[in-house]
Amino acid sequence: METRVGKQQTFAGLAWQNKGKKTRRERFLAEMDGIMPWRQLLEFIEPHYPRAGKGRPPLGLEKMLRIYFLQIWFNLSDPGAEEAIYDSESMRRFARVELSEDTIPDETTILNFRHLLEEHELTRRIFETINGLLEGKGLLLRSGTIVDATIIAAPSSTKNGTESRDPEMKQTRKGKNWHFGMKVHVGTDKRGVVHSLTVTHAATADITQMNALLHGQERTVFGDQAYWKKADRERFRAAGVRYRVNRRGTKQRPLTDHQKKINRSRSRHRARGEHAFRIVKQLWGFTKVRYRGIAKNAARALTSFALANLYLMRKWIAPHQAWCL
Repeated sequence: METRVGKQQTFAGLAWQNKGKKTRRERFLAEMDGIMPWRQLLEFIEPHYPRAGKGRPPLGLEKMLRIYFLQIWFNLSDPGAEEAIYDSESMRRFARVELSEDTIPDETTILNFRHLLEEHELTRRIFETINGLLEGKGLLLRSGTIVDATIIAAPSSTKNGTESRDPEMKQTRKGKNWHFGMKVHVGTDKRGVVHSLTVTHAATADITQMNALLHGQERTVFGDQAYWKKADRERFRAAGVRYRVNRRGTKQRPLTDHQKKINRSRSRHRARGEHAFRIVKQLWGFTKVRYRGIAKNAARALTSFALANLYLMRKWIAPHQAWCL
């Protein structure tokens, strides 16, 4: 892992180090730096990372991975990430960059690293690695699953270079409003830690993804009315799994007051499955797609929810455990 030993700080860096107060951004980055399993992440990315040759030597792998995580947390484009490294001392510190000595990655280098992660499906490895470490610490529960989905908006306008919408995105109706974009489907444990994730266009029915969101060890399954299916209830009951999906009424057979009461009770448990949505969408700004096509945005979703899991469980992770070294 890269360190700052031997690097000469700038006057701005020394002044920053001696200031009296830490900002929320600094505290957040220091906290995430301390619990991130850097060694394990770098081990599986390194074989795919370019090696020094005849061309321009590649920048440090850890530096690029740290900048990639900054993009996720602060909703930065490739050029925006380059600007932020120049502009923010706290981000430079997290990225292990000194202006006086280090080469700052330009937006093309940042883009190429992101494409490398997408091409080799390394964002899924990031998701699986972080979840594996959480499970090893007893922080990922297997007794029950909450299934849910959220819509990530895409530009519906055709006022762009191709004069067309993204053909991989679709529109769907939610309540009285129409939404155009993609949909992220998740399966979480009872505390909201995401263990399974799929990405589709927005018009995909939630229930079609249910089997892909289950790990097979559940004793209880929670979901909203979009996942209700009588045949599934019978199937889960036969397997000894408690089916706690909210029942859906019809015009011909509306829900009784008793059934509505049961739904409200189940919804209190189901609401925990939305914790990761709040982190990814409200704190980190992933409410709109940044790229064209499902695959690139799915890669961002995998990393986003992996980091959300780590953030959600940060208080239960020891600050100086071996896998953070």
